[in-house]
Parts: sequence; C-alpha cells; structure tokens
Amino acid sequence: MRVTTRPARAKGDLFDPACPTRQLLDRIGTKWTSMAIKVLAGTAPGEVRFADLRRQMPGVSQKMLSVTLRSLVQDGLVARRVEPTVPPRVHYRLTDLGLSLETPLAALRAWAEEHMAEIDHANAIARAGAVDSEFG
Repeated sequence: MRVTTRPARAKGDLFDPACPTRQLLDRIGTKWTSMAIKVLAGTAPGEVRFADLRRQMPGVSQKMLSVTLRSLVQDGLVARRVEPTVPPRVHYRLTDLGLSLETPLAALRAWAEEHMAEIDHANAIARAGAVDSEFG
C-alpha cells in the first residue's frame, strides 16, 4: 500500500497559493455561496429543495445556483439528496462542516451591516474627487 502525503499548507500568508485562508476565500468568496449557506443554515438540520433555495436567493440564475451548490457539495459543506421521482426532487442541507461556516459568515454580514454606509460614503467622496479632478 502506497501512502501519499499532502503538501504542507502555508499558514498566515495570503500571498502563498497554499494558504488555507486564501484557498477558502477562493471557494466561498462569492455572494451566492454566502447566501446559499445562510438559507441552508436557517433550515438546519432540515433540507431545502433546489427551487425553494432559488426563490430565497433573489437574482441568482438557475445555472449559477447549480454551479454554487455543486462546488459546496464537492467541498463537503453541503449534502445533496435526490428523490427518484419524475422529475427528480433534489434536496440540499448543510453538513456539520458547512454549518460551522455559518458563524464566521454571520460575523462578516454583521460587520458589513455596521460599516457598509461608511464604505459607500468613502466611494461617493472618491467619485466626486475623480469628477472634480477631470474638470479642474
């Protein structure tokens, strides 16, 4: 039996492609991923059908939701169950690993709610400065 070892993960160096934080952000850094986890966490430990999940995520296309869920299933954050009906009914739920991600994502949402107005204000000032410098 041959045993293979995984390459060591660089800790704390976002500039290193092997950094765990960088790898996680590459996987979950989209709004659709964050939304899907929030919706699924709200029903945990229950399941949500694909169509219901899509209804609760305004603006997501069927294709983007499918791609997002496929990635989350592949990463072990979401479990998928298919009922063999016509048409098939597909259900999703967070795994324990996926549920553990909800707490840090909730903290990020709370930070955004507290500070997004400041970020919008800074952007408005920057845009006004860019307009002034064009005509000044």
